[in-house]
Amino acid sequence: MTGKIRSLLIFICIFFFLGGCGYYFPNVYTGPEMLVYMPNWKNRTDKLGIDNSMYQSLSAWFQKSEKINLTKDQNSADLVLAGEIISIDIPGIGWDTDAQTTDVKIELRLRYVLKNLKTGKILWEVPNDIWTENYNTLTDRADTEDEAVDEILDEVSEKIYLGTLTKIRKMNRE
Repeated sequence: MTGKIRSLLIFICIFFFLGGCGYYFPNVYTGPEMLVYMPNWKNRTDKLGIDNSMYQSLSAWFQKSEKINLTKDQNSADLVLAGEIISIDIPGIGWDTDAQTTDVKIELRLRYVLKNLKTGKILWEVPNDIWTENYNTLTDRADTEDEAVDEILDEVSEKIYLGTLTKIRKMNRE
């Protein structure tokens, strides 16, 4: 057997093995189209614009799906995804010899809910989700706090997006 044929057979075996074992990509949704009404998140913090940043981050994740679309029209939606930013805390966790803060830990608390608007059933509710990110204040850049917050928002948006896909898949099976 030539090397090309052997490589082709190995590729075909791997392809069938992965296809047959139920492997799937969790960020790909192939079910029926869904419209998700997502109002602006409530901002209970004193950090201006964090609610808009959260909305933009979630929107970017939901744009990865061709079958799930966000809408601002609640009447035409299948689901509602609503949430609020409860608090943001920025305690110093490290100090230099002059008692200046060198390391900061941002703690962000969120609450969110996914609800089926057709049945009124709550599909997913997270009443107190806590996310943290550390950054160093000794850098010359002034935007390290904002970058840390953006990192948290991206990570939580990914979790919410993937969680929403999981709940929609489960809802479609029932």
